[in-house]
Amino acid sequence: MATPLTPAAFATAADVSRETLARLEAYAALLVKWQARINLVGGATLADLWRRHMLDSAQLHRLLPAQARVLVDLGSGAGFPGLVLAAMGVPEVHLIEADARKCAFLREAARVMGVAVTVHNRRIAEVAPFAADVVTARALAPLRELLVLAAPFLGPDTMCLFLKGRGVEDELTEAAKDWTIHAEMIASLSDPLGSILRIGEVKRGRATA
Repeated sequence: MATPLTPAAFATAADVSRETLARLEAYAALLVKWQARINLVGGATLADLWRRHMLDSAQLHRLLPAQARVLVDLGSGAGFPGLVLAAMGVPEVHLIEADARKCAFLREAARVMGVAVTVHNRRIAEVAPFAADVVTARALAPLRELLVLAAPFLGPDTMCLFLKGRGVEDELTEAAKDWTIHAEMIASLSDPLGSILRIGEVKRGRATA
């Protein structure tokens, strides 16, 4: 088992400023406090919070398009990766989460961090469509279903960044039955078995020969 990542080691790995680290430390402290009342993350993952959640989320920042402004995080849960990316400077972050208690946590976390986000306490399908520069998701659904959920927020140049674990190749095969996409698999910095799917040029329907 890897030695738990410290906040200082995280800051080096993720290349964040002292100010950003302070925001994330406030977030981490609040998460641990609320976890005792509601199940925000898997309890066993708290022992390595800075690797399993903070670095896992922060690694997406380097992959964002240079001019990305609007980010939609699907099924935000405890705020990973959307709230971390907001702390790292993404200007307009929309967190979509159906669970009211988790939304209360997201709003309080944003307050203590001093970042502005929009929390949508709705099912993803109930949010009025709008085009985002980036759509993110983590541990939400298989790729074939994720693309359906992401579709209302996709514009011509939207990038999708989906954090994935094992079986991602099978998910790509399944998704190809309904979608034509340009997908790139990027090795995860936080999980040797994980990967990031960077997806663009999303179109409904199978590619024709």
